[in-house]
Formats: sequence, structure tokens, C-alpha cells
Amino acid sequence: MLAFSRFLRYFMAVGRLGSIRKAADELHVSASAIDRQILNVEADIGMPLFERLPTGLRLTAAGEIMMAAGGRWQKSMTDVRAQIEDLRGLKRGNVDIAIIDALAKGYIPATISAMQSRYPGITVGVRVLENNAIHRVIANGEVDFGIFFEPRSVRDLTVRAFTDVVLGFVTLPDHPLAQQRSARFSACAGSPVILPAKPLAVHEQIAVLEATSQITLAKKVVSDNIQMIASLVAEGIGIGMLTSLDVINEVKAGSLAFTPITDPILRPMTLALCTAASRPTSYAADIVLREIIADFSQLGVESPVAEVP
Repeated sequence: MLAFSRFLRYFMAVGRLGSIRKAADELHVSASAIDRQILNVEADIGMPLFERLPTGLRLTAAGEIMMAAGGRWQKSMTDVRAQIEDLRGLKRGNVDIAIIDALAKGYIPATISAMQSRYPGITVGVRVLENNAIHRVIANGEVDFGIFFEPRSVRDLTVRAFTDVVLGFVTLPDHPLAQQRSARFSACAGSPVILPAKPLAVHEQIAVLEATSQITLAKKVVSDNIQMIASLVAEGIGIGMLTSLDVINEVKAGSLAFTPITDPILRPMTLALCTAASRPTSYAADIVLREIIADFSQLGVESPVAEVP
């Protein structure tokens, strides 16, 4: 096990840096020791792990498989250490989570801050990823859990909590739309609009509304960044279209207004908190999960959170 652990540490550093010399400098070991470990394993499996190029080393197909397996192994060893700490009665451990960009401000940072005061021994790693990438990193065991929109399939996931989030117009508080409790998509006809682009999850919903309503939008700006869209609305450029989650903090602060779009073709988007179905969560991850799930409903609108045991 020790020999494998040493090889894996060397191999993953070389795979990440593309150079034995750079890996040796980072790990403070000799380049020959790293090269010997890699050559021994390549001889053992009968396949090269790297292509030796004039510009450095590049992973082969076998190397890519080894790299992915190494990431899972390292994550498993982190979990084992956390579980051993649990047996000693210590509330310690590392928890890795993946979230969409809309959660990078407000609720999640506040929850982590509150949790840290009660469980200072728990460290949290937060990855902000595209919506579609979060399913993959949960299923692969790269993170303990993730929060994202509209899981297409949950065969390899366990949904721990979910809530509904709606699409709407984002405007300045004194805009005529801000005075309405809700509005149809056609209400933006003739007005300058700021639209979300791929890979934002709401892009597809707006595309459906455009196609079914046959409205020609006066597009001023298209952006794949939620904060940019909100900032452009605040500058008075036009009407934005985002989810209630995207601007929850600005609406609470009174700097922006949100008006739900109520076209019959629209349905709420499901925001789901998921773990991998194939592996149990650690004691530390369970603590963080409980903290986040406790007030998960505040992220949605109109319908209460549903928690799945």
C-alpha cells in the first residue's frame, strides 16, 4: 500500500504538470525516483502511462484511466481518515461540494460561516461548476455532494433535498414590471433585454418561450455570467431574465426587483441537493448536509422544500 501510495503521488503530480522535473521540484524528491516508479508500473501493466514528447509528458488512454482512478482513491483515503477521526470522537474532516454559480454568494457562504463557528475542525472545499458538470463530479466521487438544477437522471444519485425556482424578469425597483406580482413573457416585447447564454440553465427555458411566443426580442446584451446580467440591469441597460435564485440577495436588499413569468408552458426549475447513490457520506459530510438542508427552502419560491430521507 505504501509503495502504491508513493507511486500515485508521483504519477498524479507528473500527470498534472506534464513534466517529471516539475513534479520532482514540487514534491522535493529526485526526478530519477519518480521516473523509476512510473517505469516500474508501466512494465507491470504492460502499457505506457505517458507519451514522451519533446515538450513534455502527455497522458495516454491508460494514463487517463489511472489519473481518474487516482483521484477517486485519494478522495476515498480522505474519507477513511475522516471516519477514523469520527471513531475518536473528533468532529473533524474535509468535505468537498460542488455548486452552481448562483449559489456562490449569499446562502452557501453564510451557511459555511455559521457551521465553521460550531465545527472549526471541518474544512470545506467548494467547486463552482457549470450546471451539467455537477452531476458528473458527484457520481464520480470527486465531491461529497452537489447542488444543481434539473438532474436529468437520478439513477446514480440520491436526492437529499429539492425546491422549486422560477424564471422571471429582473428590473430596477422603479420599473413598471416591478409593480406587478407576475407577468407573461410578452410583457418584454419592444423593451431592451439582457439574456443569459449557454451554459446557464435558464437559457433553454428562454429559448422555448421565444419559439412558442414568436416574439422578436430587442436583445441588447447576451452573457453567460449571472453577476454580469444583474449588474447590467442595475446600470439600466434593460430587462434581465434570470431565476429567482440568481438575484435573491439583490431583491432582499432592494437594489433589484423580480417578477415571475407565468406563461403556461413554463414550469418551475428543480434545484436539487444530491449525493452519490453508490457511496455513503462521511460523518463530516453529514454535518454539512444537515446545516445546508435546514434552511434549503429559502432558496425556492412558492412551494416548500421537500426532503428525501
